[in-house]
Amino acid sequence: MTARLSARQAIVALVALAVIGVANPAAAANPSPGSLLIAKQIIEIKGVRGLFEPLVRGMIEKNKDVFMQTNFMWSKDINEVAAILHKDDNSRVNELVDMTAHEYANHFTETELKGMLTFYQSPLGQKMIVEEPKVMTESMADAGKWADDHSEEVMAKMRSEMKKRGHDM
Repeated sequence: MTARLSARQAIVALVALAVIGVANPAAAANPSPGSLLIAKQIIEIKGVRGLFEPLVRGMIEKNKDVFMQTNFMWSKDINEVAAILHKDDNSRVNELVDMTAHEYANHFTETELKGMLTFYQSPLGQKMIVEEPKVMTESMADAGKWADDHSEEVMAKMRSEMKKRGHDM
């Protein structure tokens, strides 16, 4: 359950990042080094690196599991190779951070990025960093319950309308 919530939080965070990026495509296609540096600071302060680490780790584990299913007798070696890959792939998280910084710098001007950084360094910004994932998780749970309830309502209405047409469902 915890892994599912973490994955859900990661997805929500990535969707939020995408929505924020689409909201204001104001900056140039080739952002300045200053913009990239500020964007990277924003990403670090928001903890985005922590969202990418399980993604990179999960890729190795997924592939390890595939090899284990067909070559379970080599599990010791497969586990050792996976451990080596985990060490080697730590730098791959940096690639994702750099890509995300580039996207931020593409969508926001340097002045906007400076304002964002100032906000996220403020007490309110720090609170938002802590509380927003909770709000998003709770909102997703609320939306799931709402969808289930609404689905039952739609089902009842469809049955009622179909019964009026002579179909018992």
